[in-house]
This record gives sequence, C-alpha cells and structure tokens, in this order.
Amino acid sequence: MLKKLLANVGEYKRQSLLTPLFTMGEVLLDVIMPLIMASLIDQGIEKSDAGTIIRYGILLFVCAIIALGFGTLGGRTAAIASAGFAKNLRHNLFEKIQSFSFLNIDRFSSSSLITRMTTDVTNIQNAYQMIIRILVRSPLILIFSLFMAFHINRELSIIYVFIVPMLGIGLGLIIHFAYPLFMKVFQTYDRLNNVVQENLQGIRVVKSYIREEHEEEKFSDVSQTVFNHFTKAQRIVAFNMPVMQIAIYTCMLLISWLGAELIVETSSLTTGELVSMFNYTMQILMSLMMMSMTFVQLMIARTSAERITEVLDEESDLKNQVDPLTEVPDGSVVFEDVCFSYKDDMDKLVLENIDLSIKPGEVIGIVGGTGSSKSSLVQLIPRLYDVTHGSVKVGGHDVREYDLETLRDQVAVVLQNNVLFSGTITENLRWGDADASEEEVVHAATIAQADPFIQEFPKKYDTMISEGGNNVSGGQKQRLTIARALLKKPKILILDDSTSAVDTKTDRAIREGLKKEIPGTTTFIISQRISSIQDSDRIIVLDDGKINGVGTHEELLANNQIYQEVNDSQQKGFGEHESE
Repeated sequence: MLKKLLANVGEYKRQSLLTPLFTMGEVLLDVIMPLIMASLIDQGIEKSDAGTIIRYGILLFVCAIIALGFGTLGGRTAAIASAGFAKNLRHNLFEKIQSFSFLNIDRFSSSSLITRMTTDVTNIQNAYQMIIRILVRSPLILIFSLFMAFHINRELSIIYVFIVPMLGIGLGLIIHFAYPLFMKVFQTYDRLNNVVQENLQGIRVVKSYIREEHEEEKFSDVSQTVFNHFTKAQRIVAFNMPVMQIAIYTCMLLISWLGAELIVETSSLTTGELVSMFNYTMQILMSLMMMSMTFVQLMIARTSAERITEVLDEESDLKNQVDPLTEVPDGSVVFEDVCFSYKDDMDKLVLENIDLSIKPGEVIGIVGGTGSSKSSLVQLIPRLYDVTHGSVKVGGHDVREYDLETLRDQVAVVLQNNVLFSGTITENLRWGDADASEEEVVHAATIAQADPFIQEFPKKYDTMISEGGNNVSGGQKQRLTIARALLKKPKILILDDSTSAVDTKTDRAIREGLKKEIPGTTTFIISQRISSIQDSDRIIVLDDGKINGVGTHEELLANNQIYQEVNDSQQKGFGEHESE
C-alpha cells in the first residue's frame, strides 16, 4: 500500500527530500541556542561583561535568523511536496475511475468515490506533510534535547526518565480512544455526500413533491452523526493539553527545586545551565505532544490510504486482449446464446439465451415491460458490460477482440437521461467529434430536430448549458444528445428510450431524418411507444430477460400477445384522449 501511494510523489521527490534536510538544520540550531543562552547568562550577565553579552547576543540572533530561514524553506518545500503529491494522487485516482467498467463503478457508490478523491486525499496530503516535516523534527528535537540535557546535568535529567514515559502513556491512551471515533467520522462522510448528491440530482423531484423538510431531516441526521463522533473525538484529544501542561509544570517545578539546590549547595549547576534546562524541557515535552498529534493524523490517514488503495487496486473487468482489432468492418450485430448477470452469477441472470442476427443498416425496435432488460441487452454491444455466457459479435468479431476505444467510437449510445456538460451547445455537440465543423454541427442538430429551438436562443449555438443541462427542457436535452451521437458518424446507433420526452410529430421527424441521412448505420430503438418502433425492419419483444418474439409490426400484431396488449393499450389510451 505504502509503495503504491509513494509512487504518486513523482516530480516532487526533490522537495520531499529537501524538507527533512531543512528541518534537520532548523533542529540543530534550536538545540544549540539554549547553550548559547546559558553562556550569555553565565559569562556575560553574571559577570557584567558587556562585550561577551554583545558577542553571544549577536551569535544568538544570527542562529535565530538562520533557524527561521531553515524553517521557512522547510515549510515551503513541505507544502509544495504534499500539495503536489495530492495533485498526482487525485489525478491518478480520477484516471483509474475513467478506466472502470459499469460493473467496477457498481462496486463503489458515487458518493464514496467522491469522498475518496476529496476528503481522503486531503487526509493523506496532511499526513504526508507531517511525515516529511513534523515526524522528522519532533524525534530529532526529542533525542538531541535529551542528549544536551544529560550533558548539562545527569542528576537533574533523571526527571525526564520518569516524566517522559508517563506523558507518552497518557498521549498513547488519548490516541487509542480517539482513533475509532475519527474513523467513524470519515466513514459517515460517505453517507453525507450521498445524501447531498441525491438531493441535488433530484432537486426538481424534491420540490415537486414538497419533500424539502424530509430531505433536511435526512441531512440533519447524518450531519448530527458526524458532529457527535467528531466532538466526542475532539473532547478526548483535548486532554492532550491538560496532560501536557501537567507534565510541563511538574518538570518545571522539579527542575526549579532541584536546580536551585544544585546551584546553592553544590555549585554543580550554573544559572545559565538551569535556564537552558528549562528550554530543553519545553522542547522535549512539546516534541512529544507534536508526535502524538502526528500519530492521530497518521491513524486517520491510514484508513483513507486503505480506501484510496482499494480504488487504485481495482482492476477493470473490461480489458483489451493482446493485439486487439483496431477497425470495425461494419455494423452487423450477432448475439450467440447470450446470458448476462450484473453479479456474474449464472443463477441471477437478467438476460437468458439471447440469439439474434442483425444485418448492417437494419433498424431494430426493442419493446418490453419495465425490468425486461432492454437496456441491459444494448449495453453489451459497446461492451459497457461483458456477457456472462455466450458472445456478442460486431462486424463479425467478438466485441472482446476489439480495442475498447475503437469499438466504442463506432457505437453511439443515447440514453433517456443522457447528460449534458457545462459549456456551450457547440462544445457539447462536439463531444461526438471534437473536429466537427460548424456546418457539420448544424447539420447533426437539424437531423435531430434540435436546430429550430437552438435558433430561438439569443446566442444560438454559443448558448451556455448549465451543469447537467438544467437550463433546457427534457425534450431539448434528448434532441441535443441525439445530435451529439450523430456527429460520431457511428456504424451502430443505440437510442435507449431517447425520444420519450418529445412529441410524436418530432419523434417521427427524427426517425425520418435518421433513415434518410444514415441509411447504412445499424440502429436500435428502445421505446415504450409503438409509434416510435412500428416502422422498424424488425421488432424484438423482450419479457423477463428473454426474447418473446421477433418480427415486423404487422407480424407481431398477428402472433405476439405481449405486443398486441401493448399496442391495444396505447391505441385505447390515444382514442380516449381524442374523444375528450
């Protein structure tokens, strides 16, 4: 895990190595300065030697400036190294997620992936900065200060032998009890992000059903859980300061008492040395406290590191074979004894024994009830999922033989709830072809019946689309996504209930435009409306993941009960609507 994470340091190795070096320079000067202070007091102030006072004073000032310089440089390189490390880690996480199949993404919730890329990466960034700076500085300060204290006076330094272990035990207990609570906090962040994400994505539904209070309560419950765990953890961590103060004051009192006796009775300790002992006491105890806080952060970061490593270790179940095919000959599609399960379990199939042969340029309609796995069927063509059993062939070759990018570049999929991205209409349409000319963009929009409403916007094709396409209607969004797919000039076009939000007249115009402009493209049209598929070359009726019938509109009306029932119900509904 550690090796995989450190690989993300990348080009920031130099700053990562310089930080401990600068920190070591700062520590050495911090340890030397109390000795200079002792000499200034003993040889200058007590002897009223102005020259010595000035000489040691200048030396002390120079050391302080140099230490400040080392500290500033160390802080700067630590910030650059940790921020760069986090940048690379976040980039590699995002890149990894982009390679995931739908099945991989299903293993992680969207909110969890967001938390891992934000909160968890930030935790690791903070921990990394502490490791290369604080975790170098604190142990060095502790070791060198103890060494100097024993060098000054061994008898007085025995105090540390008793106080330091007691302080270490106290801080260790604080970490032990606080750590599980911090873990619960970060695990709850996933739930919190999920609530926020669901609310924002479904804000129109929330408002239309007047469920704002319910959503607020749901958010408040999760937020309160975070608050409870976090405040409880912080209450425990707050004991750091009292424990620290007890240790400091105990040391100060004992050193003052025993030090005064050594100065007065045995003269084995000077006033300056006593002052330096006070300084070393502060350095020793403060270094222990800083280490305890660092260990708390490291424990928090450990869970974050494990969560991030889970994503980095996740291997996409969709991989290219050795020497994959880089050209799709045509748009023919063949399903051979296809079975499919989202859980890769033959006992939980959503598609079963599918056998189909579709010629290039055919228009195939697909109809079936909710849960009949219509979308699952077409998602196997661009290899968004892999079959559990059997094979899907495109252009005469198993889809698993193709380079993924090559295959998907020749298969355009338009979903019912397809997404538009922030940017202009032109920028969104050019997702289909980044190099498309303005004429090609307008032509694709015209075929998709999007050009008329685009022309009504003041800025036309330069109109900005807000996040998710929320400033256009559902029907407008569907027409734009169809135009985007057409710019790909695919060999296979899949319209997955993608005209459900447009009227029947516009739907017919889109289908006529597709038939005229892309006659050689194999087209799959999934629809609940018989009128949208009745002109198809063939229509597939799905029922509970199985093929119930295949034929033309007339053939299915004559011999397929499910198709008859769907058609009759729609004709009846249409007739009732007309009579009103």
